[in-house]
Amino acid sequence: MTIRHLTAGTALALSVATTASAQEVTWAFSHWVPPQSEVQVSGFVPWVESINEASEGRIQIDIFPAQQLGAAPDHYDMARDGIVDIGFVNPGYQAGRFPIIAAAELPFLTSNATGASRALHEWYAQYAEQEMPDVKVCLVHLHNPGTLHATRGPIAGPEDFAGMNIRPPQATIARMISLMGASPVQVPAPEMRAILSSGGADATVSPWQSLELFGVEDVVTHHLDMPLYGVAFVYAINQGSYDALSEENRAVIDEHCTPEWSERIATGWDTVDVAAYQRIKTEEEGHSFYTPNEEQMAAWMELSEQLRGEWVATATEAGLDDAEGALADLVGRLEAAGGGWDSPAWGN
Repeated sequence: MTIRHLTAGTALALSVATTASAQEVTWAFSHWVPPQSEVQVSGFVPWVESINEASEGRIQIDIFPAQQLGAAPDHYDMARDGIVDIGFVNPGYQAGRFPIIAAAELPFLTSNATGASRALHEWYAQYAEQEMPDVKVCLVHLHNPGTLHATRGPIAGPEDFAGMNIRPPQATIARMISLMGASPVQVPAPEMRAILSSGGADATVSPWQSLELFGVEDVVTHHLDMPLYGVAFVYAINQGSYDALSEENRAVIDEHCTPEWSERIATGWDTVDVAAYQRIKTEEEGHSFYTPNEEQMAAWMELSEQLRGEWVATATEAGLDDAEGALADLVGRLEAAGGGWDSPAWGN
């Protein structure tokens, strides 16, 4: 029996091995979003319940939300080092560390998370062992595209953000912010209210539900009204925890590490995020929405092309063969799945 102290006074994660056919395990699944987040309600919870049911109760997964076990940027290392058994990872919180999956961070790539997540999971499966060899990559999905939300406006073209301090959600958008003549302020999502309400940042790049979840809906009341970017999330399983499973338990986990599950988890989040956008736009007073004109849209596309070129160069330097072809493959998969970006309108 191995007992791992996960956090003082919070929980114990037990790993019990009896015979191979009757192995029972309890895993710790750590994430950093609030427990009321849609990704927990319609994603994490049904996923772990399905694992428990499919294993006939042999696999119990305890969920630890809201950075209880560690800071948001640390979740890959927490899973790698066995501090937790499963970590919910935003690879973009560590700039330059995971250059291949950073393709999913590029602006103007996706229009929704549902179709895009299945396509991204299948695409990244080709590269996961190369880029994340220290863990078992289980699921890969996106959230519904987010956009820029500011404390002042107008904010329709890239030039409108010059001189602002802006919180990015990941490294690629941080680079875009710099190209816009603004300054990225690197704080994870759970800390966005503090930085925005104090004036330390003038804007955040976030999905719509995050404005509600992290309490900034009353602070950022100016919105760029078009889907701008996505964030890729990886469910990283500690390799030792995975390898220690019995054959039948490992089969259950494998059945829950599929493109179908990535799509399913993203779908609920997608739906609620679109609803949050519609509610803020139609029901909340004091909010302003800005749509780029043709000239401003051309400026956004110019930024996008520069970032794509930089991704190809960075991925090539990191050892990815035919990075340009890999990006074209991702774009093609997204379009075929109905998740590609093709206009500045929501819900395509």
